[in-house]
Amino acid sequence: METLNQQVLTDERALTPTVRDVLAIGYRPPRDRSLAPTVRDVVAIGFRHRKLLTISFIAVLLAVVLPAVLMPKYEAEMKILVRHERMDPIITADQQQPNVQQQPVSEEELNSEVELLRSDDLLKKVVVACGLDQKIHSMFGRDSQDMKIAKAVRGLKSQLRIDAMRKTDLINVSYASRDPEMAAKVLGTLASAYLEKHVAVHRPAGQFEFFKQQADQYAKSLAETEAELARFPQQSSGVVSAQAERDSTLQTMAQFESTLSTTQSAIRETKNRIAKLEAQIASSPARITTSVRTAQNPTLMQQLKSTLLQLQLKRTALLDKYTPEYREVKEVDREIADTKAALQAEETKPMQDVTTDQDPAHLWMREELAKAQADLKTMEARESATQNIVAQYRDRAEKLNTQQLSQGDLLRAAKINEDNYLLYRKKAEEARITDALDQRRIMNVSLAQDPSTPLLPAHSAWFYLLIGGVLAATVSAGLVFARDYFDTSFRTPDDVRLFLDTPVLAALPKPTR
Repeated sequence: METLNQQVLTDERALTPTVRDVLAIGYRPPRDRSLAPTVRDVVAIGFRHRKLLTISFIAVLLAVVLPAVLMPKYEAEMKILVRHERMDPIITADQQQPNVQQQPVSEEELNSEVELLRSDDLLKKVVVACGLDQKIHSMFGRDSQDMKIAKAVRGLKSQLRIDAMRKTDLINVSYASRDPEMAAKVLGTLASAYLEKHVAVHRPAGQFEFFKQQADQYAKSLAETEAELARFPQQSSGVVSAQAERDSTLQTMAQFESTLSTTQSAIRETKNRIAKLEAQIASSPARITTSVRTAQNPTLMQQLKSTLLQLQLKRTALLDKYTPEYREVKEVDREIADTKAALQAEETKPMQDVTTDQDPAHLWMREELAKAQADLKTMEARESATQNIVAQYRDRAEKLNTQQLSQGDLLRAAKINEDNYLLYRKKAEEARITDALDQRRIMNVSLAQDPSTPLLPAHSAWFYLLIGGVLAATVSAGLVFARDYFDTSFRTPDDVRLFLDTPVLAALPKPTR
């Protein structure tokens, strides 16, 4: 039994693999993945490397606590309020400013101000003003002044903490330094430079000078235009207001054109009337019968009756002597027949007395014709005169229209110059007021909390002790577990059993030296 035990017992040192074995096969101490480590195993690791654990813990704790206690950092703080109480005038070409309602401060505006505080040119001014570049020490050789300033700006940017406070219009700015007065000085310089930068960014400089220069230029142009307007009557034959005189001329010309149109219409009517009168005169007689009297001639009738009686007596006397066929009797019969015929004819056609006179209608038409012809001559003369007058007024209106265009150009130029002059005068006054507000630091940003010299460190010694303890425990535990992980020796009988796949009957402790 003792021989068997001697063969089975192994020396832990003999079972320890060599460096060549580790490099050749990538040896690692065997682990049983089915078995989870217990608290005892974890504690055992600490006890196996208690020296490393103690040294690393103390070293890290001292490295964290001692600098913080011996050289504490003082943190200065200031707060910037962003608001919309001051509304700067909008640069427009209108006389009236647009009605802009005040809006709450947006998150974009706060972020813009934060980035403005972080701008390199602003931090460069702070670095130069506070002399932070003089504290930059070169590790290799000598750096130029610009290089020192650039390093100081980078360091200041990393040490500055600028945050927009949630649900407020405030921006919190803090800076930590081992010198409390330097921390307050840096923030004070940053605040002054930031306010100047805010003014320069939100309102470019030189507005007042620009507007004043433009106002003076338009005032000069306005004076020249007014002088040309004053000389205009002399250049236009005494025309004071070309537009008014042109309108008056056009109105008078319209009246004469109306008269001319009326005259021409009257001429056409008169010509038509003359033609009709001439036609009527040609178709109507100049004289008319005024009276007709019918009467028989008594003397002739008496003579015819007396002649008939004598002839009848003569016939009777002849018949006493002769027969009816006698030649003288027949002659007497024939004379009696002729006398009776004459007497009958006289009775049938009595004598008429006809009286005539001039026709009044014909006479009136001739008078109207003469009058119409005379009126036609008058109206034709009037038409010719009116046409000449209209032509004169038309020529004058054309000349006045040309003069009105020239005078209108001058008036418009004067109006434009006057409007621009008043506009730039107003804008210059607004710019002057804005400059005065900027000089008095009446802006939309203000320091809600001025930076002051901190009297207490940023954190107490207990805070650094707690941070150092947590960091030391973490670092020392990591080192111990790393040391134990890379340790290639067998530490427990289980490691031997798993590696050799052989039961271990006994284990000898590692001898202490």
